[in-house]
Amino acid sequence: MIRIAVVGDIGSGKSHIANLFSYPVFNADSEVAKIYKTNKSCFKRLKKILPKYFSVFPASKIQIIKAIEGREKNLKKITKIIHPEIRKKLSIFLKKNKKRKAVVLDIPLLLENKLNQKEDIIVFIQSKKDDIIKKLKERDNFNLNLYNQFKKIQLPLSYKKKNSNYIIKNNFTNNFVKMSVKKILKEII
Repeated sequence: MIRIAVVGDIGSGKSHIANLFSYPVFNADSEVAKIYKTNKSCFKRLKKILPKYFSVFPASKIQIIKAIEGREKNLKKITKIIHPEIRKKLSIFLKKNKKRKAVVLDIPLLLENKLNQKEDIIVFIQSKKDDIIKKLKERDNFNLNLYNQFKKIQLPLSYKKKNSNYIIKNNFTNNFVKMSVKKILKEII
């Protein structure tokens, strides 16, 4: 099975592009959202270390945002609880799709958490910072403070780009991106 890992900046279009590959996608962000909504064990651990912020199950976006904004160290505390669960879900996803020709990994902290493997095909999504900020501001839940907090825990974009097999320049026009995806698939499959 070929593992295609999509990496890049927050808001660069990773999830959209991951879906264009037309193979099963592991979307870590949506898995994290499910954990907050359904995993009582994780919630209890969050409540134990951050009782000021987590009081009622399921964890709401407001609780999570307030916890992250409350203290800089809180984001690390939360990720120490959530990331092992993501690893488990990733393992289940890979087993479920082991007979597939390829899978796509849409995991924002893939390299940071060393979830990549040597043979992974890493695709870096490059977008202009101005375009990214403009797109992020269009989101209902955009929070510049949160954006900056998450940027702090990410590896430099230059590192991700340098360690990628392919680069897709996302100018947020679908045709160009679709052509880039087709070209990559033609080369690797």
